[in-house]
Amino acid sequence: MKYISAYMLLVLAGKEAPTKDEVSGLLSAAGVESEAEKLDLLFSKLEGKNIAELITEGEEKLVSVGGAAGGAGGAAGGAGGAAEEEKEEEEEEEEEVDVGGGALFGDEEGY
Repeated sequence: MKYISAYMLLVLAGKEAPTKDEVSGLLSAAGVESEAEKLDLLFSKLEGKNIAELITEGEEKLVSVGGAAGGAGGAAGGAGGAAEEEKEEEEEEEEEVDVGGGALFGDEEGY
């Protein structure tokens, strides 16, 4: 994932077709060691393909399996976070009650 991410960052920065050295350099600048085999695999899969077209194809595939609807669940969860926070505050305010050890571990007189 880090290899395609670095590739995409370079595309967003204006490089139409980043090179292996550029991708490796970006990863290195981020403190990530790159592996030549994985870079080779990425570039062999991207060879002769337009990255914008690949993204469009990927989006269409996600829509067909319902992947595009995933964002709606996150937006609805925003209101639940406030209620959950209130519940946590109520739990913290509860009074602690000392129920004693009940002599479960022997005689309590030794304490």
